[in-house]
Amino acid sequence: MLRDTLLPLVGVLSSMIIVLTALSAAHTLVVPRGTSVLLTRWVMAAVRAAFDVRLRWARGYAERDRILVLFGPVTLMALPGVWLTLTLIGFAGLYWSLGVRPWQNAVLDSGSSLLTLGFHQPGGLLTGGLQLVEAALGLSLLALVVSYIPALYSSYTRREVLVTALEAEAGTPPSAVRLLERLLDADGLALLDGYWHEWTRWFNEIEETHSSNPLLVFFRSPSPERHWVTAAGTVLDAAALVCSSFTLGEVRPAHAELCLRAGTLALRRVGDYFRMPEQSGAAVAIGRAEYDEAYQRLRRAGARLCGDPDRCWRDFVMHRAAYEAPLLQFASLTTAPSAMWSADRPIPFHRLPITRRHAEPWL
Repeated sequence: MLRDTLLPLVGVLSSMIIVLTALSAAHTLVVPRGTSVLLTRWVMAAVRAAFDVRLRWARGYAERDRILVLFGPVTLMALPGVWLTLTLIGFAGLYWSLGVRPWQNAVLDSGSSLLTLGFHQPGGLLTGGLQLVEAALGLSLLALVVSYIPALYSSYTRREVLVTALEAEAGTPPSAVRLLERLLDADGLALLDGYWHEWTRWFNEIEETHSSNPLLVFFRSPSPERHWVTAAGTVLDAAALVCSSFTLGEVRPAHAELCLRAGTLALRRVGDYFRMPEQSGAAVAIGRAEYDEAYQRLRRAGARLCGDPDRCWRDFVMHRAAYEAPLLQFASLTTAPSAMWSADRPIPFHRLPITRRHAEPWL
């Protein structure tokens, strides 16, 4: 009697597992936006928790970087494994509810069909139909994963091209002031218009790829000293310095302002997936003394700056306040290498949202 009551319940629960797993895979691999897929978030959070345990014994940044460089690839490998396992469990429950006994045979039927091994024959028309559906689902899932990985690494490669190029322009670790100093030394400020356009496109692509594939956030650069977060901070700080402190005759700030806008929107919208809290107030983590030092360095390098440092400082704070919070939170979330005005003062943020309430966007 108890078994007769359990059979439909097991069938319903197994069907729900299959449907939710299929939706999770479809939203993660096919839907072009970072939707709130709880199963995917749970896998990311579980893998990160395991890495955090290992990080407790890490000594110094170099060792942390060697550990965290595996986080993105391991999570990428764990997701298909979880989807396949849940699909196997779901169909095994369906077979058991249809009378396949003992439960070991139900599991073997499910595994044989999911992986298209065919070592278990169907026990009836309904069971055979389910095996065909499971085989089709397993093949579709594997095909999606195989096509997803090259697209993911293609986005990663395009991101890293400019991150690598910035090392020659802004040094290691990158610095916005050093970037502008080198352009001044090379009489290259006339090239800044094209420079802002190039990085504006980079930020636009970051917004599209990293919001639809949030796992890219955790893929680290080939070199431990480079990181996409510190590159973004360097370019945004350089654009903020140009917009706030350079005279109109020196450069055309409109293009720098477009770059600032694109970078701010990219960081905020990628941060939506991780439910990064918006920081209130106009204060920034950079002190006036640090800005004054940068101001004097640029003046010594030959830049024509505005004659009112107080007004320049206020304008710089206004620009910086727009993007600072997500930038410094990403520096903490990804454990970025220390860099001037970004990863050297991260805002602590390590929580990956695992509930739908915390996963909703705040914009």
